Amino acid sequence: MSLADLFDTPKPVVAPIQLLPLPGSPRFGGSVEAAVDAALTDLEALDAGGVDGFVLENLGDAPFLKADVPPETVASMGRVAAEVRRSTSKPFGVNVLRNAGRAALAVAHAFGGSFVRVNVLTEAFVTDQGIVEGVAAELLRARRMLGAESVAIFADVHVKHAAPLLPRPIRESAMDMVERGGADVLVISGPRTGAAADVADVAAVRGLGADVVLGSGVTATNAPAMLRAADGAIVATAFRPDGDLSKRADRALVEAFMDVVRTIRAASGS
Repeated sequence: MSLADLFDTPKPVVAPIQLLPLPGSPRFGGSVEAAVDAALTDLEALDAGGVDGFVLENLGDAPFLKADVPPETVASMGRVAAEVRRSTSKPFGVNVLRNAGRAALAVAHAFGGSFVRVNVLTEAFVTDQGIVEGVAAELLRARRMLGAESVAIFADVHVKHAAPLLPRPIRESAMDMVERGGADVLVISGPRTGAAADVADVAAVRGLGADVVLGSGVTATNAPAMLRAADGAIVATAFRPDGDLSKRADRALVEAFMDVVRTIRAASGS
């Protein structure tokens, strides 16, 4: 499955909708409706600003669990996903942090999502949650069992905020992720949130049968160079004032960024 199967434009820009702390997480503020309202506020700004799709992320739930999340997290993300689906016809995905791919798939499949993002699909990584292991075997079996083959898997290669338990060349990791892990789209990021990816890493994973998107650090300034190297981007910090993910998305920042993207598309003849 390629980006062209999900989006009607080349080099799509996907914007995370960063959720407030949900029930069961240490910083939950006591109101699910507040989390829904904040998500819809972000959605309105991002949608009006011209992004091509969205991904729901429970960023407010830090510190994150490894791969299994409680039912209240799944239910709360489903509540938000239902409202997002009612409010836009654009594609959206689900990323349940840290690596709850099965939960993300359930929410996406039940509420009309087009893809899931999985931080560790294959291999094992040392993270602030401890050692996080790949979930490809479980996830692909669940996707087949649910009849959810239309839900694409966006998989991070050498995911940020982590170090591989056994370092390998990034192309070797990506090759196994596609050929053995079933990834549909590869995500290449910098070492931390907001840090730009290395263009050399993007080049290294091209030609493996999967589109490649940038997962962090794309700005209006570096977008021309970065998007020439990749097939699309997931953009978060560039859409928030001061790059602060605790702040709501700013429509003016989104519009300015997407103006740059449209220029890039026009220049490439796309």
